[in-house]
Amino acid sequence: TALPFGDAMKPRFSNSPGAHDLVAVTQKHKFIVVALNRKDGSIAWQRTLREEIPHEAVHRTASLASASPVTDGEHVYAYFGSRGLYCLDMTGKLIWKSELGKMRPMHAHGEGSSPALHGDTLIVNRDHEGQSILHALDKRTGEERWKVHRKEESSWTTPLIIEADGRKQVIISGSYRIRSYDLKTGKELWACAGLSKENVVATPVYGHGLIYAGSTYDNSQLFAIRPAGAVGDITGSKHVVWSLGRGAPYVPSFLLYGDSLFFAAHFQGILSRVDARTGAEQPGAFRLNGIRQVFASPLGAAGRIYIVDRNGSTIVLSDDSEPETLALNRLDDKFSASPVAVARELYLRGENFLYCIAE
Repeated sequence: TALPFGDAMKPRFSNSPGAHDLVAVTQKHKFIVVALNRKDGSIAWQRTLREEIPHEAVHRTASLASASPVTDGEHVYAYFGSRGLYCLDMTGKLIWKSELGKMRPMHAHGEGSSPALHGDTLIVNRDHEGQSILHALDKRTGEERWKVHRKEESSWTTPLIIEADGRKQVIISGSYRIRSYDLKTGKELWACAGLSKENVVATPVYGHGLIYAGSTYDNSQLFAIRPAGAVGDITGSKHVVWSLGRGAPYVPSFLLYGDSLFFAAHFQGILSRVDARTGAEQPGAFRLNGIRQVFASPLGAAGRIYIVDRNGSTIVLSDDSEPETLALNRLDDKFSASPVAVARELYLRGENFLYCIAE
C-alpha cells in the first residue's frame, strides 16, 4: 500500500501528453507492505520500505501501489514500480531491494503490472513511454539474470509463465503484439500481432494447451493461441486456434474456469462465457444486472463466479450453461482489486477497507 503523510504541498500533476482524470500528489508517501492475521484482520507486521514524493499523479481510480505482491512461501516480493522491488522474509525483514528506474506510463495513469515468479526467477515487465524493458532477476539475491528491450509502449499486464515444448516461456500482452520469451535466456520465441496499439491491460491466462489473450481500446480482439511448436511471427497461422473480434476485456483479465472462458466486455457489466477450446458461445454475452464499471478480474470458486464492481457490488453466478444470479451483495466501498478465495474465505480489497467474508 501507499500512504500519504506530512504537510501538504503544492499539487503535483503531470506533464504527460493526454493526462486526464488525475488525482494530484499533495504529500509525501510511505510505501508499505502489511501482513494481516487472517483470523481477525489484526496487523501481524508492517514494514515501510520507502518514503518519497511521487514524481507524478495517478488516475483517480488507481493507487501508487497497484501491483500485487507474490510469494514462494518463504519470501514476499513487493513491487512498487518507480519506487523499487523488495524482497522480505515472512517476518517483514528486508532481504534485498532493486531499483529499476522511474516509469512514465501513458496519460500518467499509474503503474500496475505485478511481478511473476517461477522457480528461482522473478520476472518484472516495465512497459511505459520511455524504454520498455522485461527484467529477469534471481529471487534469492535480486541480481539481474537478463533484460530485454521491448518496442511496446505503456501496458499494465502481468507476465504469464507457462511450459510448452518442454520449455518455460514468459508470455506478455503488450501494444500491438503478444510475445513469448525463453524464461532462461530472454530470447524472443514467437509473436502474434492484433492487439490494441496502446493501453493493453488484461493479463492472459493458460489452460487446455492454449493461451488466451486480448484487449479492447482501439481494437477489440481476443485470441486463443497454441504455443506448442510456435516459432517467429505466428500472426494468422494455425497456432491461432480461434479468435473473436468483439466483447474483449479492457481492464479486467480473463477467467479460465473448467472448460469455459469468462471475460467482461471492455469494463462494462457485460460478461461472456465461451467454450475455452473452440470459442463457441456458452451462452455468449449476457448483462450482469446491478453491475456497472468492472476493473477487477472475475473469480471462480466452488462452482460459482464472483464479480465485483466500482460501485461496491458483488454478483455471484452459477457456473451453468445458462448462468443464474445467485446473489447480489453491496458494500459501502469501491472495488478495483480482484477478489481472492482462500479455503472457505473470500477477501475483497476496497478503497477504504479490506474485507473477509466467511461463514
